[in-house]
Amino acid sequence: MTTTERYPIPAAAMRIEIQVINSRFIGSAAHTPSVEAAKDFIAQVRAVFPDATHHAYAYLVGHGASVVAGMSDAGEPSGTAGRPMLAVLRGSGLGDITVVVTRYFGGTLLGTGGLVRAYSDATRAVLEVLPRTERVEQRTLLVRVDYGNYTPVRHVLEHHDATIADEAFAGDVTLTVILPVFQFDACLAALAEATAGQAEVVAA
Repeated sequence: MTTTERYPIPAAAMRIEIQVINSRFIGSAAHTPSVEAAKDFIAQVRAVFPDATHHAYAYLVGHGASVVAGMSDAGEPSGTAGRPMLAVLRGSGLGDITVVVTRYFGGTLLGTGGLVRAYSDATRAVLEVLPRTERVEQRTLLVRVDYGNYTPVRHVLEHHDATIADEAFAGDVTLTVILPVFQFDACLAALAEATAGQAEVVAA
């Protein structure tokens, strides 16, 4: 099993607020499985807080070696917002996530170090309360067997966390199966063993 087949993702959107001196920092996080979804979420946050001073953001789409990352300081001094936010995201282990930190300037300059801490802290704060679930890559298969092997095949599929989306009964039985990728090899081997090699498996 590789990390891209199974990894933690946000289970729901979340928003928190912290105050640093006189500035408000509002952290918003959501599950964004594509760059387009990330951009949509950033636009949604901007629409919720149209009068804010800054909307810095960072996102990760995918996980591990195949991740696509993005960030923006949104007008803050270079490297003081998007980059530290992205560093916190990378350290979280999460994938398919966007965090937007909205700032309402309170009249007191925080300096570059203060800004880095504030944007990092707001990102950590929203991640601390963010509910998590797991993304499991799925694969759809067609499994064709004779009626004599139907029951053992169903047992094999259930044992390997497969979902049977459809069954067609004709001269033989054709099952449309949704299977976690990390179970794929083991499931195929078990199907071959249970049916003495008679099961026909085709990727849908």
